[in-house]
Amino acid sequence: MILSRVTDYLRQHRRASLGDMALALDTTPDALREMLAMLERKGRARRLPAGTACGGGCNKCSPASVELYEWGEPT
Repeated sequence: MILSRVTDYLRQHRRASLGDMALALDTTPDALREMLAMLERKGRARRLPAGTACGGGCNKCSPASVELYEWGEPT
């Protein structure tokens, strides 16, 4: 998995769940977490607090069980 693919995906979607990203990028959540942690350290992405709604409006999953990340360029 190339970090630029993760960056491109998160830039395009602005906010995404770990599960959606893993599926779209054909990788495991654990491998993806490591890349997202690197983006977090650089200030480019952030993990949203547990319980944050994804904003999709479908209400099919419990917000507490969804791991969400959001794109944000360094300030």
